[in-house]
Amino acid sequence: MKILLTNDDGITAEGLKHLLDWAKPLGEVCICAPKTQQSAKSHSIEIHSGYEIQKVDLFDGIEAYSVDSTPADCVRVAVLGMKKKFDLVISGVNNGPNLGGDIHYSGTVAACFEAALLGIKSMALSAAFNSFDCALKNLTRVYEEITAKRMFDFAEILNVNFPKEGDEILLTRMGPAIYSDTFEFLPDGTVQPHLVCLYTGTRDLTLDTDAVMTGHISVTPLRSCLTDFSAYETISRQVS
Repeated sequence: MKILLTNDDGITAEGLKHLLDWAKPLGEVCICAPKTQQSAKSHSIEIHSGYEIQKVDLFDGIEAYSVDSTPADCVRVAVLGMKKKFDLVISGVNNGPNLGGDIHYSGTVAACFEAALLGIKSMALSAAFNSFDCALKNLTRVYEEITAKRMFDFAEILNVNFPKEGDEILLTRMGPAIYSDTFEFLPDGTVQPHLVCLYTGTRDLTLDTDAVMTGHISVTPLRSCLTDFSAYETISRQVS
């Protein structure tokens, strides 16, 4: 199996090193990751200016490239630019969760959406802030569960989140956003966002947000098609 690893925390991030150690036994691994921190860059790509790509020797003989752009561009460069073929794209392990409505901002998950648009199955992996222990302990179990249940036969993208502690694996759906911002307008004309947690402590374990916040591992199937099929079908049945 040919595997592309990427992330949004940057090519020197701790989570990427952990992911590589885990992924190497699965097959032939290549890394194409951002040169610098790209968290919350979502699915943005660079189309107006050129950007630097350098082959780097950071991972003991593993083919790896530093890309001075976004996670989505890392996937695009590897597949469209270098013409490499992959069976699976894995993004992470992110330092911090990617849950609920906040998925829309995630560079980690956006790399997987880009992979899906290119016809490649993908998996996003996220851990609790500054705590990879649960992810490292349970990643093999999660992958075995994904394989046993043939999840990639039915899903383009799997978004996996590990809590700080806990080992029960739950299949979940996307919950509401758990973070927002307040904005401080400064005298120099700039605005400073401040993170605010919106989570209220509900316990609907079918939601990724509640599952992870209460100590469970969540696996959420996602898809790249944004069509609202219910609205489409309802509108298409209307008589002009």
